[in-house]
Amino acid sequence: MDLKFIRENPDELRKLLTLRRVEFDLDRLLGLDAKRRSIAQERDKARHEQRKISERVSSAKREGKNCAEIVVQARGLSDRVKEFETELARIERELTQLIKTLPNSVHSSVTAKEELISEWGEPPKFSFEPLAHWDLGEALDILDFKAAARLSGSRFVVFKDAGALLERALISYFLDTHTRNGYVEIYPPVLANPACLEGGGQLPHLETDMYAMRDDPFYLIPTAETALINIHRGQVLDSSRFPLKYVAYTPCFRREAGSYGKDVRGMIRIHQFDKVELVRFTRPEDSYEALEEMRVEVEGLMQALGIPYRVKRLAAWDVAYQSAKTYDIDAWAAGVKRWLEVSSISNCEDYQTRRTNTRFRNAQSKLVFPHTLNGSGLALPRTFIAIIENNQQPDGSVVIPEVLRPYMAGLERIS
Repeated sequence: MDLKFIRENPDELRKLLTLRRVEFDLDRLLGLDAKRRSIAQERDKARHEQRKISERVSSAKREGKNCAEIVVQARGLSDRVKEFETELARIERELTQLIKTLPNSVHSSVTAKEELISEWGEPPKFSFEPLAHWDLGEALDILDFKAAARLSGSRFVVFKDAGALLERALISYFLDTHTRNGYVEIYPPVLANPACLEGGGQLPHLETDMYAMRDDPFYLIPTAETALINIHRGQVLDSSRFPLKYVAYTPCFRREAGSYGKDVRGMIRIHQFDKVELVRFTRPEDSYEALEEMRVEVEGLMQALGIPYRVKRLAAWDVAYQSAKTYDIDAWAAGVKRWLEVSSISNCEDYQTRRTNTRFRNAQSKLVFPHTLNGSGLALPRTFIAIIENNQQPDGSVVIPEVLRPYMAGLERIS
């Protein structure tokens, strides 16, 4: 967030923090900013005096006069300037860290309440009691939670046989669809340095939910968004190429530190999961149109898979720190009898590009920050859950959606 905006609009920022339910010591930030500007003025005065005394020393030397006393004054001023510079650097570091903990502003359409935007499809009806995915997956021998516990612990899953094939089919189908829609496929590292996570907005406030390397300065990425947002870090982009559209499949890693006791069974909330992520870089004036385009793209996947879903506009307090507006898409899962979030689609405006110092030249040749958008297209394994729970049959088999069959050697059902 821009410090000038904060300084000139403190009341607006207080309202934003209240709307987002974020605790932040704004008075401390404003106090540090005022102190920084005061010290900067004192430093500039000292520099001015330093220049005047330097001129007096030079003049005295030319005239052969004794300038020892003036030299002592000059050294004293030099020391004062250094002290001011040291204090300024300390305050600016503290200000920078404080500002990094501020959330993004929210779009004018985002309110204190969540809004249901639309629904598609009808939840399936059964002549029997549908099984939850953990029982169904075990019966079909396509999910093995016991093996995962032996390998890693709780909140992990092993996909087996047709289960592994279905997971891979979903990833391939998503990537193929998005690349046909003009996205450039990226396969990034899953280890990221702290600067990438700060740029994406995950650090510092999500640090406790990420896995950090013990001996190296890396984190396992919680989402491919982290990598894609930083792909142009520090660059000046050619705006004639906008929008830049990227898609990436990666495994994602989350500690789920705040979810103790929630969704313990199955794979609704696990430490490692697959996700296909979309990211766009756009001109600021185009970003909200791009947000709607991305929503249509993701809804197209859900419709092609035949999964009943709903679209929500998130409340301000529920929007991610880096986002100004977010749509969530929830899939209906018949076995667990609940809606499961399979996609979040967000406009982060210039929150991330300010942090990554990614810019472009506008029509007036001024360097400005582009807007970034991101969206899950889609997240697994919740999409997997919805497919097998909704498509289970009386004989215990699961019908495969038609669009996935070419990726599964023509397999029509898992028996």
